[in-house]
Amino acid sequence: MSRIGRKPVEIPAKVQVSIDGTTVSVKGPKGQLSAAMHPDMTITLEEGILHVARPGDGRRHRELHGLTRALINNMINGVTKGYRKTLMIEGVGYRAEMQGKNLMLYVGYSHPVEFKPPENITFTVEERGTVIQIDGIDRQTVGQVTADIRKLRPPEPYKGKGIRYSDETIRRKAGKAGKTK
Repeated sequence: MSRIGRKPVEIPAKVQVSIDGTTVSVKGPKGQLSAAMHPDMTITLEEGILHVARPGDGRRHRELHGLTRALINNMINGVTKGYRKTLMIEGVGYRAEMQGKNLMLYVGYSHPVEFKPPENITFTVEERGTVIQIDGIDRQTVGQVTADIRKLRPPEPYKGKGIRYSDETIRRKAGKAGKTK
């Protein structure tokens, strides 16, 4: 059995979970999320504890068992605590600033790049425009938006200029060797 799939999901007091067929809806203090789960998975809710069961022991069902439980757990964590990713901007003249809800990035192009946040995502710019924080309740959306922003100017290995994750280390390369006499 899947170790993750077997673990029950405890529902906090301030969170409401409703199951309608294959759709699971979670409502909490930070917002509301809903997702359609695979029809083979059986989701039961008893006394504030949610269980996920699989019909058989086939490879596909074993894969879906842990995935379904993890997706539901991520939704519950999202509406209670939320998710946050941090990006760092490095380079001379590279910076970010807020313009209303939109993020303006000055990262070496001839024009500033405007990035509009999707629904339930907020941006925060700190430390003279070199640190960007992306907050939201949906883990997948937060990760995708963060990856899209990083893709605008990924870090390069020679000077380290670009947009990188806060916990990412850039492998630096030596530049051209000078002429020796």
